[in-house]
Amino acid sequence: MKNDYTKDAKIFKALCDEKRLCILSLLKSGEKCACVLIEEMEIGQSALSYHMKILCDSGIVESRQDGKWTHYKLSKSGSEFALKRLSEITRPTSECYTKCCK
Repeated sequence: MKNDYTKDAKIFKALCDEKRLCILSLLKSGEKCACVLIEEMEIGQSALSYHMKILCDSGIVESRQDGKWTHYKLSKSGSEFALKRLSEITRPTSECYTKCCK
């Protein structure tokens, strides 16, 4: 049976960029307004929007609107899911070992 790795690809895409990793680091201390992230990262609004869409699509980050600004925070469930999937994908199994790794 073939696995669907679409969700996994979104998670790992979110983690494979230095700016997105920086954003995640900034969000570790709590929710941040887009205006704060723009200032901290010294990037434009369109660049931030691009990165935040990828992070939100992955499920690792959640957003909420407050007037004209969007606020972002780490998603506990999304982060836990990402950790679980990384562990599952990289954990060797006897079946994998006998079929793929001889």
